[in-house]
Amino acid sequence: MIILGIDPGYAIVGYGVIEYKNNHFSVIDYGAILTDAGTPFNIRLEKIYDGLTAIIERHKPEAMAIEKLFYNNNAKTVIDVSQARGVIMLAAQKNAVPAFEYTPLQVKQSVVGYGRAEKKQVQEMTRRILALEKVPKPDDTADALAMAICHAHASGSLMTNNLRIRKGI
Repeated sequence: MIILGIDPGYAIVGYGVIEYKNNHFSVIDYGAILTDAGTPFNIRLEKIYDGLTAIIERHKPEAMAIEKLFYNNNAKTVIDVSQARGVIMLAAQKNAVPAFEYTPLQVKQSVVGYGRAEKKQVQEMTRRILALEKVPKPDDTADALAMAICHAHASGSLMTNNLRIRKGI
């Protein structure tokens, strides 16, 4: 299964594309879509949409894992990130890529085995799981790869649950 992990934002959208096959991870691609602060917001959203669409067309992921938005103290930031998430979700939808949302707690639990893990612990475990020489930069990229790992771990249980539902269990 090819999975696209996304760490949403409007200045930096981290992405990571991995393949998960026979309980083995392979890194296909990772990086960030960057937008400049002085650029009008609608143009920034367009750049995110176009950039993500190009990534989807290039790698043909079977699933997209994206961080579930949580409210922090800055309402303007959460609104702007929500708009960026909207164009990210639209890019997935327009390209027929199913999207799955995970909380930071779920990602930490999946990658480190502890829901209260520190960011550095998650990044180091992501590096180890994917056999990378160093933690990818920017941090948003490492977070996106962790998101993809989380979906790989969860996808087995999702498939099992879907099978149970279809069989009426």
